[in-house]
Amino acid sequence: MTTDTTRYPAALDAFLSASSAYRATAAIDALRAQDYSRLDRAGHVYLDYTGSGLYAESQLRRHQALLTDGVFGNPHSKNPTSLASTAMVEAARAAVLEFFRASADEYEVIFTANASAALKLVGESYTFAAGSRFLLTYDNHNSVNGIREFARARGATVTYLPVGASALRVDPEMVRAELASPLSGASNLFAYPAQSNFSGVQHPLAWIDEAHERGWDVILDAAAFAPTNRLDLSVVKPDFVPLSFYKMFGYPTGVGALLARRSALAKLARPWFAGGTITIASVQGEGWHRLAPGAPGFEDGTADFLGLPAVTIGLEHLSAVGIDVVHERVTALAGWLLERARDLTHGNGAPMVRVFGPQDMTARGATIAFHLLDPAGETFDVHRMELLAGERGISLRTGCFCNPGDGVVAHRITADDMAACFVEQRAVTFEECDALIRTATGKMPNTMRVSLGLVSDFADVFRFVEFVERYRDVSAREI
Repeated sequence: MTTDTTRYPAALDAFLSASSAYRATAAIDALRAQDYSRLDRAGHVYLDYTGSGLYAESQLRRHQALLTDGVFGNPHSKNPTSLASTAMVEAARAAVLEFFRASADEYEVIFTANASAALKLVGESYTFAAGSRFLLTYDNHNSVNGIREFARARGATVTYLPVGASALRVDPEMVRAELASPLSGASNLFAYPAQSNFSGVQHPLAWIDEAHERGWDVILDAAAFAPTNRLDLSVVKPDFVPLSFYKMFGYPTGVGALLARRSALAKLARPWFAGGTITIASVQGEGWHRLAPGAPGFEDGTADFLGLPAVTIGLEHLSAVGIDVVHERVTALAGWLLERARDLTHGNGAPMVRVFGPQDMTARGATIAFHLLDPAGETFDVHRMELLAGERGISLRTGCFCNPGDGVVAHRITADDMAACFVEQRAVTFEECDALIRTATGKMPNTMRVSLGLVSDFADVFRFVEFVERYRDVSAREI
């Protein structure tokens, strides 16, 4: 996709003149040209960083060189190749603690396949019981929502905190009221995202201390937050933090982690055992002894010992760029994009864009959910628009982003609207549910999303706005 050469230089000059914060991140432009040159060489406009980060070419070279020069065996042994693998695994664990400024005396790093696996680990092992509560916000990812099934199966009460229709934020007073509700002696768990992967809303990290003061354990889902924001675990102390490293720096794609406070980890009771998580087991007497309640007791089987060095390399790469620099850059770009979205109108004055969530950068990240509207206010089909954007080299995302709570509020989907998706005994597909709701209500139940990250630049957001402007005064029915 090419940029309008008559408008782009002036737009860039105006943006740079108005944004000293963005100008201070100029080193990322050089990094993009050197280490992510494939983006501009192939004409990609990548706007799906919340879906996945992008890897630097230097990350691949470093990892390949390490594997080419070394000989590494299964770490569950004491031979030289096993010890070499163990050293790499422990180096990755230390790198994670260092990046998040977490004390090894206070936090454990448990490697998993991804953030979802980290959350399942908490859900299946948390000591829910009759009298327990599981409190969570509407805008959690489905991997957090799924924990409710463990909670309900063990007799716990599940309570959802709704988001407001205007900015998709949770009322802080409602949070405080629920946290202050009397608790039984059972375990009680509060879960919320540091940043919604749908709306970009960033919830107060102060809720963690407020929950602790009232006897709650806390899951802070940082999967959408950590790639562009500083999470300092020397300052805030959530009990469980799930992560997917590919969202932070693109590669490797099969490794995540659960950062867990040692005190909270000691409360978990695993429902099974596996290779690597016990000291001994017997098939005769059916006895077994669990490992101490540290990371090895929660890492089933053999760790991804050849993939974990790539985590160390990726964290070093992101640290060299500077997470605070990335934050300043995406904040400036998203702020400009939100301003342009407000200004885009059809010839009759009708808005071209409806943003779901905060309309400015106050307490929000660089993830923007929206619909495109025609002059009559009708919504363009989001799936069709994704295809049209793709034809112009733009990668964005459509759907509900595994965040049904934000989606139903944003699009005013009621429980009755959703009921048709659960009448069938068979599994109803996402596409079938979408069609049922649209046919019955006329509502568009899915969303478009752009999200910015490590090497986003002004050309990316400018080209996206150019794409939107192509549909000024065009009817949704025409496309």
